Amino acid sequence: MRSPLRRLAGLAWVLTVGACSLDVINENNPDTDRVLATPADVQSLLGGQFTRVHSCLYNSSTSVRPQMNVMSFENFSGNANFGMSNRSGIPRAGIDNTLGNGFEGEHIRTWNICSEAARVAANILRRLNAEGFTIGSAGLDARARAFAHFVKGVAIGYLALTYDSATVIDETLDTQAVPELVGYQDAMNEAIKGLDSAEAVATADGSGFPLLAAWISGNALTAPNFIRVVRSYRARFRANVGRTPAERGAADWTKIIADATNGITANLDMTTGGTTGVNNTWVNQAYVFTNWSQMTPFILGMGDTSGGFDAWLATPLGSRAPFTIVSPDLRLPQGATRAAQNADTPIPFALATRRYFRNRLAGEDATPGGSWGWSAYDHIRFYDWSITRGATGAFPFFVVAELDMLAAEGYLRAGNVAAAVPLINKTRVGTATSGGGLPALLTTMSATDPVPGGANCVPRVPVAPAYTSTACGTVLEALKWEKRLETINTHYGAWFFDHRGWGDLVEGTALNWPVPTAELLTRLKTIYSLGGVGGPQAAAKGTYGY
Repeated sequence: MRSPLRRLAGLAWVLTVGACSLDVINENNPDTDRVLATPADVQSLLGGQFTRVHSCLYNSSTSVRPQMNVMSFENFSGNANFGMSNRSGIPRAGIDNTLGNGFEGEHIRTWNICSEAARVAANILRRLNAEGFTIGSAGLDARARAFAHFVKGVAIGYLALTYDSATVIDETLDTQAVPELVGYQDAMNEAIKGLDSAEAVATADGSGFPLLAAWISGNALTAPNFIRVVRSYRARFRANVGRTPAERGAADWTKIIADATNGITANLDMTTGGTTGVNNTWVNQAYVFTNWSQMTPFILGMGDTSGGFDAWLATPLGSRAPFTIVSPDLRLPQGATRAAQNADTPIPFALATRRYFRNRLAGEDATPGGSWGWSAYDHIRFYDWSITRGATGAFPFFVVAELDMLAAEGYLRAGNVAAAVPLINKTRVGTATSGGGLPALLTTMSATDPVPGGANCVPRVPVAPAYTSTACGTVLEALKWEKRLETINTHYGAWFFDHRGWGDLVEGTALNWPVPTAELLTRLKTIYSLGGVGGPQAAAKGTYGY
């Protein structure tokens, strides 16, 4: 199997599993003893591994991230690039995983690079555990060990979120072994173990902290703040691993609440661009707009109070056309007409306001793919970062609002509406310069009460059984609206992971990606595909009848 393995996956696969012998020196694997010979070697290699995980998720648009966006309506594009047109069509097609499929490169990127980072972190842990080895002090050893556990946990966690199966890599695994596949839940359990270990080690001895700033691109975290980051990722992973509403409901929400309420207290900004910063390639590409990115009304239309969204839903799918979304939510363009909204959200003026979206000028409209995907709306929250600053400087890859909504969701699932409401109101109501400016939810509301606002309530959600009209959403729908608007384009799979667990994906959407073909071949496993209406591991018709 070595020849086809090299041909199909190339050097990235070799970096991941170290299973093939090449006549070149591999800095990550397999010459582990040489690469990790000295304390300086260990610290140098370790310091780049979270950046490597970040590369796994963000450094290229040739990945599954653009596909996740169109599959969850976080974005719409009919472009063939990166598999977007293949994944955005309705009815949904499955994910073709056959040998030679057109998107093998996108499909395997997350697997290759995150697996590599997990392997390197495990090798570093093995070296740190070697008798007599030290970075220089017990505190520095603890810092290195905690960070290696963190890297390994995050890398495996994203594999578990993305694929239906993944590999478990730890410091006991031989450096040349090809790890066996396990189901996504077992893989996530291993990721959580890594994060648990990171927290435990940093709690026991934080004297070697802070982290070097370059380790998390501009964040010289103290031990307590590092632990907050660990807990934030752990909350995200526990909540998002579920593929269905039943699985998401079965998550340990008590632990999710505990982590979310003890996670980061300010957005985790990372330095991007330049010679040392990380990248965020897809968001930068999306801000080209034209055929690359626009907001379909399927989700953004829930902010409309004019009746336009109802009329759009009542129109046959293939005949739907853009309409003006009139919303009291101040993150959306204000005004009753397109002209008024154009005046409200010109570039660059809109960048200095609380608007997250613009109504573009008619001459900039693009109409790729199905007409149900078209609108006049673009996401512009990070336009200044992308265009004005040239994709450099600070970018929020983890926002506090995500943790607020995770905690709120946990409280709602526990029947504690009164505890959830203040967290939702933080962005729903907002301040004089930020947030939605919407009527506050009341702590006396029940879980089934409609949100306040009457005919002007937000969000308005499609009503069963026909799903051709809307009604005011519940507290949970208000939570979902806030989480969508506050996390859009902030991180990998932001809407996709939530939507599959909430049951909000379009019928037939694949719930995850199959193990890449090259990985199956090297393990002598049968190649398989996933998703499509009636196909394996595909979304059922969900909350909104989509």
